[in-house]
Amino acid sequence: MKGAGRAYCAGLDIKDHVGLVEAPFGGGFGFQDHLADVYIRMRRCPQPIISLVHGAASGGGFALALASDIRIAGESMKMNSAFIKIGLSSCDMGVSYFLPRLVGVTIASEMMMTGRFFNAERAFAVGLVNQVVADGALDEAAQVFVDEMMATSPMGLRMTKEGLNMAIDAGSLEAAMAIENRNQVMCSRSADFKEGLQAFTEKRKPVYRDA
Repeated sequence: MKGAGRAYCAGLDIKDHVGLVEAPFGGGFGFQDHLADVYIRMRRCPQPIISLVHGAASGGGFALALASDIRIAGESMKMNSAFIKIGLSSCDMGVSYFLPRLVGVTIASEMMMTGRFFNAERAFAVGLVNQVVADGALDEAAQVFVDEMMATSPMGLRMTKEGLNMAIDAGSLEAAMAIENRNQVMCSRSADFKEGLQAFTEKRKPVYRDA
């Protein structure tokens, strides 16, 4: 996922003062839920999501990056929780959920309570992004991740994303391992597992069929 033009996603158009004021509050929870549902769907989506972030990733755009599985930053990238800058709470669009899980409460508090921008270098240092590359190299960098993921079994990849999502909120080690055990048993009964084992012993690339 990437943005066209000079930015990844700068969030809502704050130049539209009337629309911005009327939409969240005049629209009520229906409008808020409509927007928030995007981020829930991103996490429920079985396919991994790779965000290529150049320019600004602010407000809802910041949340789009956070909801992704992999984030690659262009050198021009700058991220911030812009909500706090316009009289809103920074607890919006899943930011209060995603951010502390990615960088911890200390860094999350800094970003959310100040609205300050993190550039690509700082974002990489605190674990917000996986990699920093030149803006023109974003697609190439992403393709490396795509190729490696596509070399895995589709079921194994889906189960890994699902298991990670569930383990983040697991109440205990035992709860996380119960999910792991369930997913591993399901994968072990697939034809792709047999193919993976055979390909390993034959020293060749596996041919997975999502079966």
